[in-house]
Parts: sequence; C-alpha cells; structure tokens
Amino acid sequence: MLRYLSDAPLRRRVTAATNKVEAFNGFSQWLGFGNRGVIADNDPVEQEKAMKFNALLTNAVIFHNALDIAEIVRQLLEEGWTIEPEDLAHISPYLTEHINRFGEYSTHELGIQPEAYDPKLDVDFTQLQEGPPVPEGYGEAA
Repeated sequence: MLRYLSDAPLRRRVTAATNKVEAFNGFSQWLGFGNRGVIADNDPVEQEKAMKFNALLTNAVIFHNALDIAEIVRQLLEEGWTIEPEDLAHISPYLTEHINRFGEYSTHELGIQPEAYDPKLDVDFTQLQEGPPVPEGYGEAA
C-alpha cells in the first residue's frame, strides 16, 4: 500500500487498468440490456448461460468494432495520412453509436461469406514505450 501511495507512475498504471475494466463492464452491461441486466432465474445453469451469452455478444461486438477501426486506419493510410501508435492507443473498441439495440434486423445476409480478415496494420508500434512492470504480488488478496 505504501508503494502504491508513493509511486505516481504505478498509480497511473493501476488507474488506467481499472478504467479499462470499468469501460468493458459498462459496455457489456449496455449490450445486455434485457431485464435491466438482472438475472431473475434462480437456476445456476441458466444464470451461467445468461452471463456467457452476454460475454459472447460483448466479444463479438468488440471484434467487429476492431475490424471497422482497422479498416478505417487502412483507408487513412492509403489516403496518405500518418497514423501514430499513440493515436491508436486512445481508440476504444467499446463503440455503441452504430448499434441499434431495439431495431429490426435483416437476416438475408447471414449466408454471405465475409472477406478474409487481414491482421496486418502498417503502423509501427515499437515506438510505444512500456512503463516499468507492476510489482509481483501487487493486487493479490492478502
């Protein structure tokens, strides 16, 4: 605890990690809007199913958002823009503006095969510097 209080870079890293976890949790709750997020079933199997379905949906939307972000970055690079890794570090995959939770959805496109995913993104991430590692044992239960 004393190290945490006296080490400002450590506090910043812990705060950043906590903020990322909270952002994920908020995004997941926003997607799992049914019954206001309350799991009313007392059956542990049904409770686990509800949580896993929400996690699957959350991860699928995050993956789709990451694909969209990567495609936009590729387009910008093709147009001659310079993309700095620090700029990409500030982009969150927890985007919701394009999601219509209460709308009608067409399923006629379900049989269409998507193009192969290209994982290559021409941005040099080696420029990003990592801070010192978090001390062993930090955050573990006492």
